[in-house]
Amino acid sequence: MQRRDLIALLGAFLGGAVVAWPIAACAQQPAMPVIGFLHTSSAVQITPQLEGLRRGLAESGYVEAQNVAIEYRWADGHFDRLPALAAELVQRHVTLLISGGGPQTALAVKAATSEIPILFVMTDDPVKHGVVASLNRPGGNITGATFFSTALVAKRLELLRELVPAANGIAFLTDPNDIESELEARDVQSAAQAMGQQITILKAANVSDLDAVFAGLVQPRTKAILVGSNVFFVAVRDQLAVLAARYAVPIVYPGRLFVASGGLASYGTSLPEAYRQIGLYAGRVLKGEKPANLPVVQPTKFETIVNLKTAKALSLVVPYNLLARADEVIE
Repeated sequence: MQRRDLIALLGAFLGGAVVAWPIAACAQQPAMPVIGFLHTSSAVQITPQLEGLRRGLAESGYVEAQNVAIEYRWADGHFDRLPALAAELVQRHVTLLISGGGPQTALAVKAATSEIPILFVMTDDPVKHGVVASLNRPGGNITGATFFSTALVAKRLELLRELVPAANGIAFLTDPNDIESELEARDVQSAAQAMGQQITILKAANVSDLDAVFAGLVQPRTKAILVGSNVFFVAVRDQLAVLAARYAVPIVYPGRLFVASGGLASYGTSLPEAYRQIGLYAGRVLKGEKPANLPVVQPTKFETIVNLKTAKALSLVVPYNLLARADEVIE
């Protein structure tokens, strides 16, 4: 073989190798993991929770659209859509599933797959609803975070009575479509009975129901309202604040998001923090840990939030000892 032919042959070989190497290297790059996210509400209604989720993911080394993708599905308040939406995400072969908005969502996702890892966020006890076997050993392919909001109704009733001691007519507002509502209503009725307090149950599953409920308060029987832990009320927290101001009704809520939107006061745990914890868990699962080995995250802090501006608009004097022990006072 001539010397220049050999050089040409080597050049062709090396050139091909240079071209082929990046292609092979690209082929070896791992595919970006995809998280399937299912919620009973819509994106605009749970913005603080999504920010918490993304914060937890970032703390775990995952940034949306950079090294992890998220496929969102929204039921927009229609619980009957959850099974089909869960099945749709499973058919997408996502790496991980996250459910939010209560036990209905978690149960729909759990029924859709026994193989894809699942993380949930819910207000009530997941053991009671059959979502996990136990809090410490959830088992199977599922774990998550609970903030036991429904178990705190007695504390919220105490807070309401402290803010409005003269209110002999107190109502409990609940969403009849939420499977947690009946249990929570029973808890608040038991707590009220122990305090010698009469409780009226009011029901609202949509904005029209809310308007009708508040319009009915013109009859001067209800002097104050306790709002249930249902995800629907989180979604319409701005409307609740407007209606409470219009009808001059003091309301105590299950969490800070309501008070930040103009509500009077709340007692509970932080929803964005619960979603941050799920973001942290998501990072661990994406790195290879099994949900069965991750205990259900439980709240460690309960916070009392008071909105002084709203109290003033309602002509309420907030007791000094309540202000002193409040975790946050919004002025």
